[in-house]
Amino acid sequence: MLTVSIVDPFNGKRFYVEIFVTLFLIYTLLYTQLRQTKLIKFTVTDENLYLKRFLDPIKVCRRYKPKFGLGNREEGLDLAGFLSLYGSDPFYSWIGLNSDLMYAAHKAAGGMTSIYRQIGRGCESLFRQIIIDQANYDDPKDVLWSYTVQTKNNKERTLSLDARLELTAIQNYDVRERVTQWIANYSQSLNVPAPANGAVFEVRQGYKSKDSKRQNADIDNIAVAWANGYLPVFAIFSSQIDSDLVLRYRNSRGAIITGTLLGTSQNSLFVFSKNVLGYDLADFLQRNSSLIRDEIYTTLEALLRAE
Repeated sequence: MLTVSIVDPFNGKRFYVEIFVTLFLIYTLLYTQLRQTKLIKFTVTDENLYLKRFLDPIKVCRRYKPKFGLGNREEGLDLAGFLSLYGSDPFYSWIGLNSDLMYAAHKAAGGMTSIYRQIGRGCESLFRQIIIDQANYDDPKDVLWSYTVQTKNNKERTLSLDARLELTAIQNYDVRERVTQWIANYSQSLNVPAPANGAVFEVRQGYKSKDSKRQNADIDNIAVAWANGYLPVFAIFSSQIDSDLVLRYRNSRGAIITGTLLGTSQNSLFVFSKNVLGYDLADFLQRNSSLIRDEIYTTLEALLRAE
């Protein structure tokens, strides 16, 4: 209780209460300002780091060389090695496959697979970093999530998804409130109760394949995520995804957000990033498009050269 030496002879009690309320309001205002200052401090992003997260995996493609069935040799075969290998094969040399153009064709074909894979890894790394920064995780490991399964040989195998929004670990109060509401809304659209722990993400650059093995693995991930109290989310940077896949995953109670500029946070990755996480991912990619395009062009040019 606040005690003062000045006493109002007419309304002393009310005078004391008003002083107490005033001090309480001042304290609340200062606390709010300090909290906001703290949030601003923690949500400052390093876009150079974001570019590094996205582009470093792609640069790996420039070193790609086809292996031509020679096992898992990381370095692959250069042009000279290829010409020696195919030149020593009577049939291939008779029909003219021991040529620079054939090597370039192999390099380009394998390189395309490699570049899509590495772009996917860049998307994963970028998305994880955005979550770490926007959630203000005290421990960056909070963004990780994995689980173990039993193999046919009765051994344990660890499977992991690409990112996690762990509600209790999100230090940015505003982001935590928005994520909680987003999970509740999406769960309602799937006709299931909202999970208690948060959301886990499988991040991909695009999804045009109808590989049944991959789909079955994704369905398993959905089931395990729900069993552990998480909303499973497929975050696809590209807008290209087969509508049959979207239907199957949603029927399995999996959330899907894709790289569309229009829509809501329940179907657009870019709207979700801006309105829920608080970071404008689309703006980042657009502003840095020239730099990213130059890196992609340089990588493609390296893959298409017969050397």
